[in-house]
Amino acid sequence: MTLKELGWTPELKKAFTPYREKGWVPARLIRETSINFSAFLDGGDEIDCILCGRLWNAAVLDSDLPAVGDWVAIEEGDENTPSVIRAQLPRRTVFSRKMPGNSSQAQVIGTNIDIVTVVTDAGPDYNIRRMERYFTLINRSGAKAVVLLNKSDLFTKKELREAAAEISALSPSASVHITSALKGEGLKAIRSHLASGITMCIVGSSGVGKSTLVNQLYGDEFQWVSEVNETTGKGRHTTTCRELVPLESGGMLIDNPGMREIQMWTDENILRSSFEDVAALTEQCKFSDCSHTTDAGCAIRKAVEEGKLDPARYESFLNLESEIAALQKRAKKRQMAVERWHKRNHRVKARNLVDRIQLEKDERGDV
Repeated sequence: MTLKELGWTPELKKAFTPYREKGWVPARLIRETSINFSAFLDGGDEIDCILCGRLWNAAVLDSDLPAVGDWVAIEEGDENTPSVIRAQLPRRTVFSRKMPGNSSQAQVIGTNIDIVTVVTDAGPDYNIRRMERYFTLINRSGAKAVVLLNKSDLFTKKELREAAAEISALSPSASVHITSALKGEGLKAIRSHLASGITMCIVGSSGVGKSTLVNQLYGDEFQWVSEVNETTGKGRHTTTCRELVPLESGGMLIDNPGMREIQMWTDENILRSSFEDVAALTEQCKFSDCSHTTDAGCAIRKAVEEGKLDPARYESFLNLESEIAALQKRAKKRQMAVERWHKRNHRVKARNLVDRIQLEKDERGDV
């Protein structure tokens, strides 16, 4: 497997020039564990590597650290010394969500991704509000959105058509396919998005058939999948770590553990671009600072009352906006904490410098 087949571009080649002069080699990260990374080199060789301390210390946030899909510069080791990631190349796209829990940081799902494929079904897992969140995150990342309505053998044609139409109306630019990974139906449409050098990230809830889909595309039992639990409808064994998988037919997949939370990591501009119909109504509100809840003259509430705006979409808009406001508040508090830490660190360094100068004077006997 060549660098080009892994997604290497002229821009990456130019960015790598100063590192090549140091004798380092380009590689793409394919797996991340708690202690190290795995990466592909030119030619398809897979190696394990660790991150150098300089990059650890330079990262302000966890999302700044290398992640699956990143291109890096590696100083190769030998049987006695490990290979070390010495530099990280610029990212073309970053698909991320807010880290689960109360953290205000982003959790990187994958980088340098061309296509994000959301796997769902037309039954228990189907949630149009969750799809809104997915589309918001995908639009922010810069990748193209593809949706698979999987397990088509379990639902009626009417259910599948209605779900597909609703998703298409939500995001006209997204490609929507009806598939059955178990039976291999619809995979031709999925493969039409993949080609040499193209990276696709697959996301979705646990039990919707992601691992079975990967097996079908990969052509082997890459992921261990057992029988589906009759009560929950979910597979007993699913993906447990994030990993980039090369395909024999061309292209690469990033398979992900099931996502229980799709929390926002974005800003107001991205939010409004995902709700252009609602954003257009805000310009008609009587007050510029309208909360769109109880304020008089709210054009959005009026549209809901007149049946021109889906009440569920209105509620989703309010929830997303509130979530972003809370995220920004937590981020500001974290920034203040970081600034206090830096000021304290500078004071400590200054005191240590003064003490060292004084000690040197004492040792020289200066007055």
